[in-house]
Amino acid sequence: MVKIISDSTCDLSEELLQKYEVSILPLHIVLGERECEDGRDISPDEIYRWSDENKLTPKTSAPAVDKAIELLRPYVESGREVICFSISEDMSTSANVMRLAAEELDGDNLVTVINSANLSTGIGLLVIEAAIMAKEGKNAREITEKIEELKPLVRASFVVDTLVYLHRGGRCSGLAAMAGGALKLHPKIVVANGKMSPSQKYRGKMNKVLLEYVKEMENDLKNAKKDRVFITHSGCDNETIGKIQSYLQELNVFDEILITRAGGVISSHCGPGTLGVLFISQ
Repeated sequence: MVKIISDSTCDLSEELLQKYEVSILPLHIVLGERECEDGRDISPDEIYRWSDENKLTPKTSAPAVDKAIELLRPYVESGREVICFSISEDMSTSANVMRLAAEELDGDNLVTVINSANLSTGIGLLVIEAAIMAKEGKNAREITEKIEELKPLVRASFVVDTLVYLHRGGRCSGLAAMAGGALKLHPKIVVANGKMSPSQKYRGKMNKVLLEYVKEMENDLKNAKKDRVFITHSGCDNETIGKIQSYLQELNVFDEILITRAGGVISSHCGPGTLGVLFISQ
């Protein structure tokens, strides 16, 4: 069976990772002199505290090559095919680290690296699709071809509560144009072709904004691939998440509505209170 690996930005819960037998290669989060592995020795809430105390956004960096080699080695040595998913190559060199590790192990013929051209559960959606196909016995070439077909159909967007983190990090082109009262706006950020860009801007209380954001996607949601939809957040209140979950249930489209908390890397850049609804279009 093909082994599925993803970097830590896929934001899949431990439960989902175990269910689909997916292994994780962690990116790094740097808080001043302290370097941490995403999902291993730092939590998003610790990141927020550090960031607010220091008025800085933590730096994030690609996984370590030696850790990638360590993770891949047993599969390559046993001759097992591996598919590795990375965050968009426009955002990190994570994919290149995976390629270098495969090369170091002389496993280029066994290891396929897929640039997701996405982030968070935009990657997670693809990872799960690949894992299901692997369990069905499909080989790496068959899985990769299908994933490449699905990549442009992933709909990944989110609304941020505060622009402070994205502004500090400089990761979202177009935010500079939101001058004046910008920090009071709640922009919708859309991921397309591997890049983040702001689209619609909302004003008002975040709980109302988030419901408005989801309801505006109703036509797209009704035409989505029905298997699953993600509600992914970086620390939102349970009441708001529950209302969004109820709305999605009432649409009666999806077999599964999955709620996940964003990991450290994604949280470092979007800040607390961010929420997205992510799915694959038909």
